[in-house]
Amino acid sequence: MHENLLLILGLLFALMLLVMLAQKLRIAYPIFLFLAGLGIGFIPGIPVFKLDPELIFLVFLPPLLYEAAWYTSWKEFKKWKGPIALLAFGLVFLTSFVVAYAAQSFIPGFTLALGFLLGGIISPPDAVAAATVLKGLKVPRRTITILEGESLVNDASSLIVFRFALAAVLTGTFSMGQAAGQFFLVAGMGVVVGLAGGHIMYVVHRFLPTSSAIDATLTVMTPYLLFLSAEHFHFSGVMAVVSGGLFMSFRSHEVFTSGSTRMTMSAVWHTLIFVLNTLVFILIGLGLPAIVGGLAETSILHGIEYGLYISLTVIVIRLLWIYAVAHIPRWIIKEHRRAISPGWKNPLIISWAGMRGVVSLATALSIPLLMKDGRAFPQRDLIIFITFIVILVTLVFQGLTLPYVIKLTNIGELDPVLPEHEQHMGIRLRLDTLAFEHLHGKYSPAHENNTLITALKEKLKNDIEGFRKSLTSVEIDSKNSSERKEFYKIISEIHALQRKELFKMKNERTFTDEAVRKAEYLLDLNDMKVIDNVL
Repeated sequence: MHENLLLILGLLFALMLLVMLAQKLRIAYPIFLFLAGLGIGFIPGIPVFKLDPELIFLVFLPPLLYEAAWYTSWKEFKKWKGPIALLAFGLVFLTSFVVAYAAQSFIPGFTLALGFLLGGIISPPDAVAAATVLKGLKVPRRTITILEGESLVNDASSLIVFRFALAAVLTGTFSMGQAAGQFFLVAGMGVVVGLAGGHIMYVVHRFLPTSSAIDATLTVMTPYLLFLSAEHFHFSGVMAVVSGGLFMSFRSHEVFTSGSTRMTMSAVWHTLIFVLNTLVFILIGLGLPAIVGGLAETSILHGIEYGLYISLTVIVIRLLWIYAVAHIPRWIIKEHRRAISPGWKNPLIISWAGMRGVVSLATALSIPLLMKDGRAFPQRDLIIFITFIVILVTLVFQGLTLPYVIKLTNIGELDPVLPEHEQHMGIRLRLDTLAFEHLHGKYSPAHENNTLITALKEKLKNDIEGFRKSLTSVEIDSKNSSERKEFYKIISEIHALQRKELFKMKNERTFTDEAVRKAEYLLDLNDMKVIDNVL
C-alpha cells in the first residue's frame, strides 16, 4: 500500500514538473504530456502500460464533460445551435461514412462494418486539447462557442455510431431504419435522464441544509450519478451528463447563492479537472508500446501508412464540411444573408482545431477481444493502432500548428462585442445602482443613525459616479493604459508587503490563525478586484 501511494504521488509530482516545463516552452500541456508519455513508454525497463477503457468512461469522462457543460454559455449555445448540430451530428455521421468506405477500399480484409466502427471511433474531436491550445490566443467568441458546443455533443453521437457498428460486426446484420430509431431513443432518453437527475440535484442543493463543502462534494458526485443512471438503462450517459450540466449551470444562481460556496466549488473543480486532464494525456502516450505489441498480422509500417491516410481523410472532410455549412446556407436561405459572414478565417480555425484525443482511444480499446462464436475480433489491433496514429497526427501536428494558423489569419471578433473592461464597468454600474436604490428606498430612515449603512451608501454613490465617468469616456489612450499597468504594479507590491506582514502576524500571540487567514482571503479578493477594474 505504501509503495502504491508513493508511486501515485511520484507520478503526480512528475506530471506537475512536465506541465511547468510545457508552460516554459510555451507548448499546450496536453500535447507535451502526450509526447512525454510516448518517450517514457519506450524507455527500456519501463513496464508496459495498458489503458483500461472502463477507467476513461467511468472515471475521467463524466467530470470532464460536466465541467465543460457547466462553463458553456447557454445563451451562446442556443444562438449557434445550428452550426453546433451540423458539426456534432452531421460531421460525425459524414466522417464515419467516408472513413468506412475509404478504409474498406485500401485496407486488406476491412469490411464496411469495420469501416463504420473505425469511423465512429475517430470522428469526435477532443474538447480539452482544443480549449487548452486556444487558451490565451486571440480567437473570436463565436469560434470558442461553436467548438465547445460541438465537443459537448459529438462524443454522444460518435459513441452511438460505434455501438451500432459494433453490433453489426458481432451479429452480421444491420438495419438503417432500426439504427436511426435507436439513435433518437438512446440520445433522447439520455437527455431525459440528465434533466431528471439535474432536477433532483437542484432540489437537494436548494432545499436541504448544505454547506459549501457539501455543495462542492455533491457537484463532483453529480456527473457520475447521471452517467451511471443513463448507462444502466442503456441510454447515452454522455447526453445525460451534458444535459444535466447545462441545466444545473443555468439554475446555479438559485442554488449556489453563497460566495464561499462558489469559490470553494471553483477551487475544487479547477484542481480536479486539471489533474484529470494531465493524467489522461500522459496515459495515452504511455499506452503506445502495448498497442504496437498487439500488431501481430500487420506490420508497423503498413499500420502507420493506413493511419496517415485515415488522418488525411478526417482532416480534409472536416475542412470541406465546415466551409460548406458556413457559406452554402447563406447562398440558399435569404435570412442567413443578413448575418455577419464568417469569412474564410473562422472556418479555417474551427477546421484545424479538430484534434482527436482520449475518447477515441478509449472507444477503440473497448472493442471486445472475441466474437460471439469465440473467434478473435477481426482487425481489432489494427483499428486501435490506426486510432493512435490519428490522435498523434491531429493532436501533435494540428495542435502545434494551430497557434501559427491563428496568428497568420490575424482574425478579429466577428460579432459586435463590447470591450471586456467596458462590460465589467457596465455590470458593476447596474449592480451598484440597484444596491443604492434598495438602500435609499427601504432603509432610508434607518441609515441616518447607522454609521455602517451611511458609509456603504456613500461608497456606492462614489462607485456609481466613477463608473459613469469611465463609461462616458469613449477612448482609452495608451497613456491611460500604461498608467493602469503602473498602478497595478504598485498595488501588487503593496499586497506583497501586506502578505509578508500577515505572515509575521501568524507568529504573534495577538492574532489568531483564523483572523489572519480571513485577512489573507480579503487581500486575495482585493487583488482580484484590482485586476478586474484596472487591467
